[in-house]
Amino acid sequence: MITVTLAAIAKLKAIQVNHPEDPVVRISVRDLDDSRLSFNIMLEANTQPDDDIQQVDGLTIAVNRRSAPRMEGVTVDYTEAAGFRFLHDGEGRSLPLLTIPTLN
Repeated sequence: MITVTLAAIAKLKAIQVNHPEDPVVRISVRDLDDSRLSFNIMLEANTQPDDDIQQVDGLTIAVNRRSAPRMEGVTVDYTEAAGFRFLHDGEGRSLPLLTIPTLN
């Protein structure tokens, strides 16, 4: 499935403190067009029956089954300067042309 860096885990946990009613971290991906992807991180109250669920250091991460194959080999990272980033193939390269929403 996906890998989440310690920095991303820490940031997601910090955000969850302000949203205790939404303990599930949902990550999804969709095509914007032929060359761009949109990744989305949301907090939700519950997982869904069609989710692939992963427990990472106390976080429940849900990825819907349509997005799950596309998330294989993806690492979610976080830096204060760049926010959440989605890296691919273990070499630390960002996926091209991403749209990453701000999670508050």
